[in-house]
Amino acid sequence: MPVLLKLSEGQRTERLRNLPHLRYRYRSGWGLSMLKAAGYVHSPARGFWQITDRGRALLASHPDGFGEDLGRRIIRESRKPDREPSGGENALAEPSVSTTPLAPDEAIDAAVKEIQQTVAAELLERIAQAPPVFFEDLVLDLLRALGYGASEDDLERVGGGGDGGFDGVISLDRLGFEKVYVQAKRWQGSVGRPEVQAFFGALSGRRARKGVFITTSTFTREAREFGRQIAESVVLIDGARLASLMIDHGVGVTHYRVLRLPRVDGDYFGAE
Repeated sequence: MPVLLKLSEGQRTERLRNLPHLRYRYRSGWGLSMLKAAGYVHSPARGFWQITDRGRALLASHPDGFGEDLGRRIIRESRKPDREPSGGENALAEPSVSTTPLAPDEAIDAAVKEIQQTVAAELLERIAQAPPVFFEDLVLDLLRALGYGASEDDLERVGGGGDGGFDGVISLDRLGFEKVYVQAKRWQGSVGRPEVQAFFGALSGRRARKGVFITTSTFTREAREFGRQIAESVVLIDGARLASLMIDHGVGVTHYRVLRLPRVDGDYFGAE
Protein backbone atom coordinates (compact mmCIF):
# COMPACT_ATOMS: atom_id res chain seq x y z
CA MET A 1 0.00 0.00 0.00
CA PRO A 2 2.78 2.57 0.74
CA VAL A 3 3.98 2.14 -2.88
CA LEU A 4 0.48 2.60 -4.31
CA LEU A 5 -0.06 5.68 -2.17
CA LYS A 6 3.37 7.06 -3.20
CA LEU A 7 4.34 7.80 0.39
CA SER A 8 7.71 9.10 1.47
CA GLU A 9 9.83 7.27 4.03
CA GLY A 10 8.68 9.69 6.72
CA GLN A 11 5.02 9.18 5.84
CA ARG A 12 5.40 5.39 5.88
CA THR A 13 6.83 5.39 9.42
CA GLU A 14 4.89 8.26 11.02
CA ARG A 15 2.72 7.16 13.92
CA LEU A 16 -0.23 8.78 15.61
CA ARG A 17 0.57 10.73 18.72
CA ASN A 18 0.42 8.58 21.88
CA LEU A 19 -0.79 5.61 19.82
CA PRO A 20 1.05 2.73 18.12
CA HIS A 21 -0.89 3.04 14.85
CA LEU A 22 0.83 4.10 11.65
CA ARG A 23 -0.83 7.30 10.48
CA TYR A 24 -1.19 6.26 6.82
CA ARG A 25 -2.89 2.98 7.77
CA TYR A 26 -5.29 4.73 10.10
CA ARG A 27 -6.17 7.39 7.55
CA SER A 28 -6.51 4.97 4.64
CA GLY A 29 -8.76 2.72 6.73
CA TRP A 30 -10.86 5.67 7.79
CA GLY A 31 -11.05 6.86 4.19
CA LEU A 32 -12.30 3.47 3.02
CA SER A 33 -14.92 3.50 5.74
CA MET A 34 -16.18 6.90 4.56
CA LEU A 35 -16.24 5.76 0.93
CA LYS A 36 -18.14 2.66 1.93
CA ALA A 37 -20.69 4.60 3.99
CA ALA A 38 -21.23 6.93 1.02
CA GLY A 39 -21.74 3.97 -1.33
CA TYR A 40 -18.59 4.35 -3.46
CA VAL A 41 -16.99 1.04 -2.39
CA HIS A 42 -18.09 -2.09 -0.58
CA SER A 43 -16.35 -4.91 1.26
CA PRO A 44 -17.58 -8.41 0.27
CA ALA A 45 -15.24 -10.00 2.83
CA ARG A 46 -12.76 -8.89 5.44
CA GLY A 47 -9.70 -7.31 3.83
CA PHE A 48 -11.32 -7.11 0.36
CA TRP A 49 -12.65 -3.93 -1.21
CA GLN A 50 -14.49 -3.40 -4.48
CA ILE A 51 -15.52 -0.21 -6.22
CA THR A 52 -19.25 0.20 -6.85
CA ASP A 53 -21.05 1.65 -9.87
CA ARG A 54 -21.44 4.84 -7.86
CA GLY A 55 -17.67 4.89 -7.30
CA ARG A 56 -16.97 4.34 -11.00
CA ALA A 57 -19.26 7.26 -11.82
CA LEU A 58 -17.30 9.42 -9.40
CA LEU A 59 -13.98 8.46 -11.02
CA ALA A 60 -15.38 9.02 -14.50
CA SER A 61 -16.48 12.53 -13.55
CA HIS A 62 -13.05 13.30 -12.04
CA PRO A 63 -10.49 11.49 -14.24
CA ASP A 64 -7.63 13.67 -13.01
CA GLY A 65 -8.35 13.00 -9.36
CA PHE A 66 -10.03 15.21 -6.83
CA GLY A 67 -8.95 17.55 -4.09
CA GLU A 68 -9.85 18.36 -0.52
CA ASP A 69 -13.22 19.97 -1.32
CA LEU A 70 -14.58 16.81 -2.94
CA GLY A 71 -13.08 14.71 -0.16
CA ARG A 72 -14.99 16.77 2.39
CA ARG A 73 -18.15 16.36 0.33
CA ILE A 74 -17.76 12.57 0.35
CA ILE A 75 -17.40 12.67 4.13
CA ARG A 76 -20.61 14.69 4.40
CA GLU A 77 -22.38 12.22 2.12
CA SER A 78 -21.27 9.34 4.33
CA ARG A 79 -22.86 11.04 7.34
CA LYS A 80 -26.12 11.93 5.63
CA PRO A 81 -28.80 9.46 6.82
CA ASP A 82 -31.12 9.98 3.84
CA ARG A 83 -28.60 9.87 1.02
CA GLU A 84 -29.50 8.00 -2.17
CA PRO A 85 -27.76 4.60 -1.74
CA SER A 86 -28.07 3.47 -5.33
CA GLY A 87 -26.76 6.58 -7.03
CA GLY A 88 -28.93 8.07 -9.73
CA GLU A 89 -28.79 11.35 -11.55
CA ASN A 90 -28.46 13.30 -8.29
CA ALA A 91 -25.90 10.95 -6.74
CA LEU A 92 -23.10 13.52 -7.00
CA ALA A 93 -25.19 16.51 -6.05
CA GLU A 94 -23.93 18.70 -3.23
CA PRO A 95 -25.73 17.72 -0.02
CA SER A 96 -27.32 20.35 2.15
CA VAL A 97 -25.40 20.50 5.43
CA SER A 98 -24.84 22.99 8.18
CA THR A 99 -21.62 24.99 7.99
CA THR A 100 -21.86 26.30 11.58
CA PRO A 101 -18.45 25.96 13.26
CA LEU A 102 -18.36 23.54 16.19
CA ALA A 103 -16.93 24.37 19.59
CA PRO A 104 -14.02 22.08 20.60
CA ASP A 105 -16.17 19.92 22.90
CA GLU A 106 -18.84 19.67 20.19
CA ALA A 107 -16.20 18.64 17.65
CA ILE A 108 -15.01 15.89 20.01
CA ASP A 109 -18.58 14.65 20.51
CA ALA A 110 -19.14 14.67 16.74
CA ALA A 111 -15.91 12.74 16.14
CA VAL A 112 -16.81 10.14 18.78
CA LYS A 113 -20.27 9.73 17.24
CA GLU A 114 -18.72 9.25 13.80
CA ILE A 115 -16.34 6.58 15.13
CA GLN A 116 -19.24 4.80 16.86
CA GLN A 117 -21.31 4.82 13.66
CA THR A 118 -18.41 3.39 11.66
CA VAL A 119 -17.74 0.68 14.24
CA ALA A 120 -21.46 -0.15 14.46
CA ALA A 121 -21.66 -0.68 10.70
CA GLU A 122 -18.58 -2.91 10.77
CA LEU A 123 -19.96 -4.93 13.69
CA LEU A 124 -23.17 -5.72 11.80
CA GLU A 125 -21.15 -6.63 8.71
CA ARG A 126 -18.91 -8.99 10.70
CA ILE A 127 -21.98 -10.59 12.29
CA ALA A 128 -23.52 -11.12 8.86
CA GLN A 129 -20.38 -12.91 7.67
CA ALA A 130 -20.05 -15.14 10.75
CA PRO A 131 -21.74 -18.55 11.20
CA PRO A 132 -25.26 -18.50 12.71
CA VAL A 133 -24.07 -20.21 15.89
CA PHE A 134 -21.58 -17.37 16.44
CA PHE A 135 -24.39 -14.82 16.43
CA GLU A 136 -26.40 -16.84 18.93
CA ASP A 137 -23.40 -17.05 21.27
CA LEU A 138 -22.73 -13.33 20.77
CA VAL A 139 -26.26 -12.49 21.86
CA LEU A 140 -25.85 -14.51 25.04
CA ASP A 141 -22.50 -12.80 25.71
CA LEU A 142 -24.17 -9.42 25.30
CA LEU A 143 -27.04 -10.28 27.62
CA ARG A 144 -24.59 -11.46 30.22
CA ALA A 145 -22.67 -8.18 29.84
CA LEU A 146 -25.98 -6.40 30.42
CA GLY A 147 -26.29 -8.18 33.76
CA TYR A 148 -28.66 -11.02 32.89
CA GLY A 149 -27.66 -14.28 34.53
CA ALA A 150 -25.51 -14.53 37.62
CA SER A 151 -22.95 -16.76 35.92
CA GLU A 152 -22.10 -18.26 32.56
CA ASP A 153 -24.01 -21.41 33.54
CA ASP A 154 -27.20 -19.35 33.75
CA LEU A 155 -27.10 -18.67 29.99
CA GLU A 156 -27.97 -21.63 27.82
CA ARG A 157 -27.95 -21.80 24.03
CA VAL A 158 -30.69 -24.03 22.64
CA GLY A 159 -31.74 -25.05 19.14
CA GLY A 160 -32.98 -27.80 16.92
CA GLY A 161 -36.38 -29.45 16.81
CA GLY A 162 -38.78 -28.77 19.64
CA ASP A 163 -37.07 -25.60 20.85
CA GLY A 164 -40.10 -23.47 19.97
CA GLY A 165 -37.95 -21.18 17.86
CA PHE A 166 -35.85 -20.08 20.83
CA ASP A 167 -32.09 -19.68 20.52
CA GLY A 168 -31.24 -19.13 24.16
CA VAL A 169 -32.58 -19.26 27.70
CA ILE A 170 -31.39 -17.12 30.60
CA SER A 171 -32.03 -18.03 34.23
CA LEU A 172 -32.50 -14.87 36.26
CA ASP A 173 -32.22 -16.72 39.57
CA ARG A 174 -29.93 -19.53 40.63
CA LEU A 175 -32.78 -22.05 40.89
CA GLY A 176 -34.11 -21.28 37.42
CA PHE A 177 -37.62 -20.22 38.46
CA GLU A 178 -37.48 -17.00 36.44
CA LYS A 179 -36.28 -17.28 32.83
CA VAL A 180 -35.89 -15.05 29.79
CA TYR A 181 -36.24 -16.68 26.38
CA VAL A 182 -34.17 -15.32 23.50
CA GLN A 183 -34.62 -15.39 19.76
CA ALA A 184 -31.67 -14.17 17.68
CA LYS A 185 -32.19 -13.88 13.93
CA ARG A 186 -30.00 -12.53 11.14
CA TRP A 187 -32.40 -11.17 8.54
CA GLN A 188 -31.81 -9.48 5.21
CA GLY A 189 -35.15 -7.69 5.23
CA SER A 190 -37.22 -6.23 8.05
CA VAL A 191 -38.79 -8.53 10.63
CA GLY A 192 -42.57 -8.32 10.40
CA ARG A 193 -45.40 -8.59 12.88
CA PRO A 194 -46.07 -12.29 12.15
CA GLU A 195 -42.57 -13.27 13.35
CA VAL A 196 -42.95 -11.24 16.54
CA GLN A 197 -46.41 -12.69 17.14
CA ALA A 198 -45.05 -16.21 16.66
CA PHE A 199 -42.34 -15.49 19.23
CA PHE A 200 -44.92 -14.14 21.68
CA GLY A 201 -47.05 -17.22 21.08
CA ALA A 202 -44.10 -19.50 21.76
CA LEU A 203 -43.54 -17.68 25.04
CA SER A 204 -47.16 -18.23 25.99
CA GLY A 205 -46.77 -21.92 25.15
CA ARG A 206 -43.94 -22.12 27.66
CA ARG A 207 -45.90 -19.99 30.16
CA ALA A 208 -42.93 -17.65 30.04
CA ARG A 209 -43.33 -14.00 30.98
CA LYS A 210 -40.18 -12.50 29.43
CA GLY A 211 -38.55 -12.68 26.03
CA VAL A 212 -35.99 -10.83 23.92
CA PHE A 213 -36.20 -10.78 20.12
CA ILE A 214 -32.93 -9.62 18.56
CA THR A 215 -32.28 -9.10 14.87
CA THR A 216 -29.41 -7.66 12.86
CA SER A 217 -31.86 -5.86 10.56
CA THR A 218 -34.94 -3.80 11.46
CA PHE A 219 -38.55 -4.28 12.52
CA THR A 220 -41.46 -3.13 10.39
CA ARG A 221 -43.79 -0.46 11.72
CA GLU A 222 -46.45 -3.09 12.38
CA ALA A 223 -43.97 -5.23 14.30
CA ARG A 224 -42.91 -2.27 16.44
CA GLU A 225 -46.52 -1.35 17.15
CA PHE A 226 -47.27 -4.91 18.25
CA GLY A 227 -44.07 -4.87 20.30
CA ARG A 228 -45.33 -1.83 22.21
CA GLN A 229 -48.54 -3.71 23.02
CA ILE A 230 -46.60 -6.58 24.58
CA ALA A 231 -43.73 -4.49 25.97
CA GLU A 232 -44.18 -5.96 29.45
CA SER A 233 -43.31 -9.39 28.06
CA VAL A 234 -41.12 -8.87 24.98
CA VAL A 235 -38.24 -6.53 24.18
CA LEU A 236 -37.37 -5.92 20.52
CA ILE A 237 -33.76 -5.10 19.65
CA ASP A 238 -32.87 -4.17 16.07
CA GLY A 239 -29.46 -4.05 14.44
CA ALA A 240 -28.75 -0.42 15.33
CA ARG A 241 -29.52 -0.95 19.00
CA LEU A 242 -27.64 -4.25 19.02
CA ALA A 243 -24.48 -2.58 17.73
CA SER A 244 -24.88 0.31 20.16
CA LEU A 245 -25.21 -2.08 23.11
CA MET A 246 -22.15 -4.03 21.97
CA ILE A 247 -20.11 -0.82 21.85
CA ASP A 248 -21.37 0.45 25.21
CA HIS A 249 -20.69 -2.86 26.98
CA GLY A 250 -17.48 -3.90 25.23
CA VAL A 251 -18.78 -7.00 23.45
CA GLY A 252 -16.78 -7.60 20.28
CA VAL A 253 -15.03 -4.22 20.61
CA THR A 254 -12.10 -2.76 22.48
CA HIS A 255 -11.72 0.81 23.65
CA TYR A 256 -8.20 1.78 22.73
CA ARG A 257 -7.99 5.40 23.80
CA VAL A 258 -9.01 7.45 26.84
CA LEU A 259 -9.11 11.23 26.48
CA ARG A 260 -8.21 13.48 29.40
CA LEU A 261 -9.53 16.94 28.64
CA PRO A 262 -8.08 19.79 30.74
CA ARG A 263 -10.21 22.51 32.32
CA VAL A 264 -9.16 25.34 34.59
CA ASP A 265 -10.07 24.67 38.22
CA GLY A 266 -12.03 27.78 39.21
CA ASP A 267 -12.10 26.74 42.86
CA TYR A 268 -8.32 26.64 42.97
CA PHE A 269 -7.90 30.16 41.63
CA GLY A 270 -10.84 31.47 43.62
CA ALA A 271 -9.36 30.36 46.93
CA GLU A 272 -8.24 33.14 49.25
